[in-house]
Amino acid sequence: MAKAKKQAKPTIREEVSGVQRLGMRVSSMINHPVAQTQRWVTIHRLDTDGAREWEEVMGLLSETDGIDMIFNDDESVTLKWEASAEEDRPLGLEETSIEEELAPF
Repeated sequence: MAKAKKQAKPTIREEVSGVQRLGMRVSSMINHPVAQTQRWVTIHRLDTDGAREWEEVMGLLSETDGIDMIFNDDESVTLKWEASAEEDRPLGLEETSIEEELAPF
């Protein structure tokens, strides 16, 4: 007997808009460990970034509290931000009460 072939479900591929693609690239750059350590990143406009998409994403960034934008001569944009209170705390140190700090003897 011949086996019936299973019909593979057609994969639906959603197209990513230019704004979404640029937004993901910018988000990835901001969230990169080096950028998080230095608290700044420079974003260069690529040939594939349309004017409308670039303006929309830059507009969203300009409305974001805590981000300073510097528009450079080469049409790139440098984003700078301050550390939040949680980032200023040294890693691995948890808050302890005075009772826990006292020597046990």
